[in-house]
Amino acid sequence: MAGGKKAKNMGKTAKGKVKEATGKAVGNESLAMKGRAEQAEGDVKQATEKVKDAFKR
Repeated sequence: MAGGKKAKNMGKTAKGKVKEATGKAVGNESLAMKGRAEQAEGDVKQATEKVKDAFKR
């Protein structure tokens, strides 16, 4: 997997976790949901990159 894309996807997942935790801490369900969605997006993109790598080999 390309290092830059991997880092970007992991960053998106981490950013989503922070948003979710912040949303829960302040009682903002909308922010928590956005955080969960961002985590899912990062996870899907990361999985896509892993599949691409599998076909390269």
